[in-house]
Amino acid sequence: MPPKVKITKEMIIDAAFEIARSEGAENINARTVSKKLGCSTQPVMYHFKTIEELKKTVYVKADEYHSEYITNIQSENPMKNIGLNYIRFAETEKNLFRFLFQTNEFIGKNISELINSEELQPIIATLSKEAGVSTEQAKTIFRSLFLIAHGYASMFANNEMTYDEQTIISDLELVFDGIIYSLKGGL
Repeated sequence: MPPKVKITKEMIIDAAFEIARSEGAENINARTVSKKLGCSTQPVMYHFKTIEELKKTVYVKADEYHSEYITNIQSENPMKNIGLNYIRFAETEKNLFRFLFQTNEFIGKNISELINSEELQPIIATLSKEAGVSTEQAKTIFRSLFLIAHGYASMFANNEMTYDEQTIISDLELVFDGIIYSLKGGL
């Protein structure tokens, strides 16, 4: 008889991540994870005291995946590319987008807290340099770009809509250029 395969904590996280990605995080439970791994529920419950603990761990993995995805810069305009990647992520990874941004993870927080988070500071610094503005002005630009990108992303994550990248790029450029113009005293 061959030895039993040892189910590791990382295997469980990976399986739960794939469930969140393909079926939605609401479908993560001991049975679905163990079925994906071809084992009993015992290893899942051994490594994670609760399913909520597993979901929080998967959330961190999804957030890291999302950060890597959106910062894959392909143009000379990093901010436009980050906004476009954010929208593409929602369009191609609907379940992960909803898990990350539409499950009350930010309950009790406000937009300023999100923009001032440590994770966003490299993006704010890039934006400040790219636009030739102060850090505070870069935060204002980011907030406006984020809100339009999030609006588009939410529409794609929750609806079967036709993805029109040219219109999205045009809107992102319009908002970006308009805010910079306004902040530099153009209006």
